[in-house]
Amino acid sequence: MAGAMAVQELSHGWQFKQTDTEEWLPVAKVPTNVHLDLMDNKKIEDPFLGFNELKCEWAGEKSWTYKVELPSTSASKEGTKHVLAFDGLDTFANVKLNSHTILESDNMWHIHRVDITDKLQHNKANYLEIDFKPALFEARKIKDAHPEHRWVGFNGDMARLAVRKAQYHWGWDWGPVLMTCGPWRAVRLETYQARVEDLRVDYEVDSSFKKVSGTITATVEGSSAKQVHFSASLADSEVFKGTADVASDGTAKVEFHVNEPKLWYPYGYGDQPLYTVTATVSSGEHDLHTISRRTGFRKGELIQEPDEVGKTFFFRINGIDVFCGGSDWIPADSFTPRITESKYRKWLEMMVDGYQIMIRIWGGGIWEEDIFYDLCDELGVLVWQDFMFGCGNYPAYEEIRKSIEIEGICQVKRIRHHPSLVIFAGNNEDYQVQEQYHLTYDYEDQEPGNWLKTDFPARYIYEKLLPDIVAAHSPHIPYHPGSPWGDGLISSNTTVGDMHQWNVWHGTQEKYQIFDTLGGRFNSEFGMEAFPHIDTIKAYVTDPKELYPQSHMLDFHNKADGHERRIATYLVENFRTRTDLEGFIHLTQLSQAEALMFGYRGWRKQWGQQRFCGGALVWQLNDCWPVTSWSIVDYYLRKKPAYYAMRRVLAPVAVAVKRDHHDWSVVHARPAKESRWECWVVCSHVEKEVKATVELRFVSIATGRDIQEKVVKKDVELISNGTTGILKGTIDHTTTEPHVLAARIWIDGVVVSRDVDWPQPLKYLDFEDRGVSVRHEGDKIHIKAEKPTKGLVFEEREGVLVDDSAIDIVPGDEQVIRVRGLGKGEKELGWRYLGQPGS
Repeated sequence: MAGAMAVQELSHGWQFKQTDTEEWLPVAKVPTNVHLDLMDNKKIEDPFLGFNELKCEWAGEKSWTYKVELPSTSASKEGTKHVLAFDGLDTFANVKLNSHTILESDNMWHIHRVDITDKLQHNKANYLEIDFKPALFEARKIKDAHPEHRWVGFNGDMARLAVRKAQYHWGWDWGPVLMTCGPWRAVRLETYQARVEDLRVDYEVDSSFKKVSGTITATVEGSSAKQVHFSASLADSEVFKGTADVASDGTAKVEFHVNEPKLWYPYGYGDQPLYTVTATVSSGEHDLHTISRRTGFRKGELIQEPDEVGKTFFFRINGIDVFCGGSDWIPADSFTPRITESKYRKWLEMMVDGYQIMIRIWGGGIWEEDIFYDLCDELGVLVWQDFMFGCGNYPAYEEIRKSIEIEGICQVKRIRHHPSLVIFAGNNEDYQVQEQYHLTYDYEDQEPGNWLKTDFPARYIYEKLLPDIVAAHSPHIPYHPGSPWGDGLISSNTTVGDMHQWNVWHGTQEKYQIFDTLGGRFNSEFGMEAFPHIDTIKAYVTDPKELYPQSHMLDFHNKADGHERRIATYLVENFRTRTDLEGFIHLTQLSQAEALMFGYRGWRKQWGQQRFCGGALVWQLNDCWPVTSWSIVDYYLRKKPAYYAMRRVLAPVAVAVKRDHHDWSVVHARPAKESRWECWVVCSHVEKEVKATVELRFVSIATGRDIQEKVVKKDVELISNGTTGILKGTIDHTTTEPHVLAARIWIDGVVVSRDVDWPQPLKYLDFEDRGVSVRHEGDKIHIKAEKPTKGLVFEEREGVLVDDSAIDIVPGDEQVIRVRGLGKGEKELGWRYLGQPGS
């Protein structure tokens, strides 16, 4: 009699040792990597603290062995298989069963299945053992074996380009060098007579969005498999069922139709209904194995159409144009097996709480865990998925091409059913490496065979191998050759494709006040560094004497080249500098918040101007360890002020006011005689008509008084999913004192957005005697000021959430901030603002 599939997760009972020693040590749990196990066994100190990263480099230079005794199995009946499944081995692994090699792997993205039916010893113990060689040395051997290739790129040892291993493990300009190894994803023993190997859903949403039609295909393994029963349900309601015989090629396929489907939308544009599609393989008498996929039906399009500027680049979901404000994502830990579902949820919920609706999984990190994509589906976060290539001239000799092809197929098949996934991109910044190192790239040559003969052979990977994989296995998701990339033009071209705008911070170090003028059709990377909060710094500083802004330990926890000069440049240009640590932290954080506000605010405005800018993704949302970086939330999930600045400009309705930038630093600090200004509103609402009242005030910085009559416009009809111009004017600096432009907008009698425009640079302004009042009352904080006040930031305390921070306050406009998690009798949150005396 055919039996149902049995799965035993091999998560406990493992041991590990340095391969050339005899001391076996316990492993708490698999998935794991060697650093976690060495820490558990007190063999290394936490690499995230102090200079400990340097103390544990030796771990990445050794070979390590893991072993476990397999669960007992009975002798196999005819047609029954025993298979060891490895979801990921990091990276150079020799797998042995009872001392006999059954698998060799050199790609941490490969998903392996090894039939051990004939290799098991029945009524005896069976031991699984995995030897992991050091990737660093193996990579250098491969690199040396290919002197014909130009091994060039940015960040880390260039031998990394030879190995299919997470590239950030080799060290990046925000991350440590921690060369992991181990069974980093699940290991299972599976026993079955038949199984559903793969489940694929292909569908189309019709032009009326009232019908979904397509096919469901199951690929089946095992001679007992005769039929597959398919079903699809939404919540507890079944919307489709069907049965198909297993064909000679091992597939079973049915067509399906769903009328009046519940379509999946990104956050803020609709709901996120998820259908469960199930396939059960049967012997005809007994069900043998069932798998399910949660998916959503949506029509996702990448709109690249010629226009008067060049070519658009934006996303359209179910017929709705969507401005993709969001973030770039790196792995949330240097040791990914310890990232819990709870932590992933906190990160992604934090995104949508900040009105961010797209996350870009960066090509130097990892193909993310299933739970990451599941949560994006649930929350309505669109996913931009890079293939795992970053900042290098990758080789493309035949052996590595085969490995990349296997990797691409198994990872695309693993994640393709997620409705959140809306684009695959071939790499991160590899075309910029091509430009910087003058590698051969003739876009007019469209013969793939020729590309392999050049000194930029990876073009074959990005423009032939990967798009072919996507077309064959996930044709409903658009493919883009790289990020940035646009029609083979130079990557800094602002008229087509996506771009990484690093001329603020890197490059020419432009003023952040003009960030919005530097963007292109889709700004998939840009950023500004800021220190994390003081509690994060105190968590990794092991010597209290190192708690000053330029200390060795703080510099060690900032991996960016030239960070000292770059941070200093932006602080000196814009602020009166501070040398005390907490004051210095506050200035770097305000610098970041201001920079990102100027970028996002202007690019969102451009969205409403013929879709000039389709989206903006900040580098970066998160950190993989406690560090000073471009992140807007640090490793411990403490939000930097920039998070709140972004939240305000990405809100469904956001008012904005801005005067022209005057570059004070190249004209001997001569003041401008006049400045033009404008006020506008952006609105992401699509269906409902929105009417609003907009107010603009002109408030003296010195006195807090209005220097001219405020302007109020009532019953302003906001342009749906676009930009509405409100007012324009000119400031005559020869006749008016320095003042802020303070804008508010009401909808249905409620203030929904504020913006305050300040004279630049802020360092020229006097912030004495602001008359700030901060009063806690239950779960609310009331903030008032007698004079315009800049950048009031609340303390970030674990378990305590505020719904706004880094705020500007003007007289006559009390702001009320909600606070959650602050217990009765607990100390009130600390706060500080720019120029605050005594801090």
